[in-house]
Order: sequence, then structure tokens, then C-alpha cells
Amino acid sequence: MKLGMVMDPIDSIKPYKDSSFAMLLAAQRRGWSCGYFELGDLFVRDGRAFGHARPVEVRDDTTDWFTLGEPRLMPLGELDILLMRKDPPFDARYLHATQILALAERDGALVANRPAALQAVNEKLFATHFPDCIPPTLVSSREQDIRAFLDTHGEIVLKPLDVMGGQGVFRIARGDMNLGTAVELLTRNGQQWIMAQKFLPAVSQGDKRILLIDGEPVPYALARIPPSGEFRANLAAGGRGVGVPLSERDRWLCARIGPTLRAMGLYFVGLDVIGDFVTEINVTSPTCIRELDACYGLDIAGDLLDALARHRSAASAP
Repeated sequence: MKLGMVMDPIDSIKPYKDSSFAMLLAAQRRGWSCGYFELGDLFVRDGRAFGHARPVEVRDDTTDWFTLGEPRLMPLGELDILLMRKDPPFDARYLHATQILALAERDGALVANRPAALQAVNEKLFATHFPDCIPPTLVSSREQDIRAFLDTHGEIVLKPLDVMGGQGVFRIARGDMNLGTAVELLTRNGQQWIMAQKFLPAVSQGDKRILLIDGEPVPYALARIPPSGEFRANLAAGGRGVGVPLSERDRWLCARIGPTLRAMGLYFVGLDVIGDFVTEINVTSPTCIRELDACYGLDIAGDLLDALARHRSAASAP
């Protein structure tokens, strides 16, 4: 198999916790050739997608984890599997990258996740397609709508729609004098939609990340516990990860959402679950592979690559 990986600069990652790095390790164990791309390496010429691929060798070492070879110009359609693992924000550059990858998909590469699905799915908004799975939720750019929602629920969380890692997230209680300022900042004075959700006290027991491969859940989740004095549980915000088995409710949520993910070509997805509710559906670059592997002796990246290889073989069968 010839694998391509589009990701953030590999010299800036934390290899002990990076899921894209886990995928490269798994591919290397399988004897696959691995090519590394950053967004700037992709381009289109005469209707075909190309990239400046650099061969990459990886090592499970926290100080010396990769070696890059000399770049080689190649049509992206020559790859068997092309992983799009660039972190958000989902901005114009990210969108244009998915449009380039759609040409690679047309020319024969299996792109994961599918470009059309990445274009269609906002990680916050997509959860609203499953109203029976989410807490009370509002998406609006109007302060009066958000004030009415707060009056109804007493305590809410405000989120921007296009960033990750808990950035720009506010917890607001009824009567909080900071509401107006938070709404102004997040909506850019009413020019952008934001999400408001009822605050879920169960976050103190963990914001669970559940990983799904081809619509099927890994049997364990990483419960991210907020640090003292903080309500955000994201690992990037200082949360502590604890492995937990999936509950019956977790499995119901996965069974409810998983078939839609599979049908859309969303091969690797992370559900964020607090208590009984999904709060976000992460499709761009879900993480927590390395933490769950370490807790339970799993090979999540390997399982993902095996599933993608089956899809690739089925697509190329006569």
C-alpha cells in the first residue's frame, strides 16, 4: 500500500500523544510506503491533483521521531490511501485543500475522511442532525436569542463553530455580567453564528471521547477530566485522560449515529459525550488513539488502516 498523510508540521507534534503519528507507525509496521504532505505541498495542474511528497520514516521516540527524505512530485491519485489529518480551524485554506483532495479521490485514491463529507460536516453543527442525542442546543448570532436560551436553562456553554481544543469556550450562568461581552466576541458583533448548549454538570466525571472506525465504536473511551478550577475537559486545556469502557447509553449513541457516518465516508470519527449526550462530532483530525492504546493494549490506528485497506481493495476489485 502507498499511503499519503496530510498533516500539520511533523516537527511540531507531540509524538507520545499524536494520533496522526500513530497512523504512520501503524502503516510502517505493515510495510507500507509513507509519504508526508503539508497543505502547501498540494497543488492542481490541468485538472489533476499533485503533491510534493516527502518519504517519511517514523520512530516511537519522544526526541527523535522522524526522518524526511527528498520531496518527489507525484499525482495524488497514485496513492492507495490518503489521510487528511490537518487540524482545524476549518477556514478557506482547509476548504480549498479538501477540494484538491476531491480530485485525488476522483483519480483513484481513497481519501479518509472523504472530502465531500469534510466539506459538508461542521463538527459542532453536525450534531444537530441527531436531536435525540444532544443536550438542549441553540445556534444563533443574535444576543437576544442567546439571552432567552440562558433564561430557560440557567447555565449554558457558548462555543465558536470552527475551532478545536476548547478554544473560545465560555461557561455563563444566569445573571452573569460577561454574557454580552462573550456574545460580542464570539459572534463578532452578530456577524457569525455560535453554539449555545445547556451546561452539563456531568462534565466533572469526564468529557468522553469515543472513537468510531467505519461507523463502529472502539469499546473503550477516554474520559477527559477537567483540571481544578476549570470546566473545560479538553486535553489541550489541561484535562486528564482516564480510560473507561463504553456504557449502554454510549453504545446506543454510536448505533444511532454510526450508520450515517459510514454512509458518508467518514471512516474515523470522534464523538464527544458528556453524561448521556453527544456535544460534538469530530471528523477532521480526531485524537486520543495513543492514550487508549496505552490504557488497553489496543492498536486503533492499525484497525483503522486495515478497514481502509479493505475499502481500497473492494473499490479496485473488478
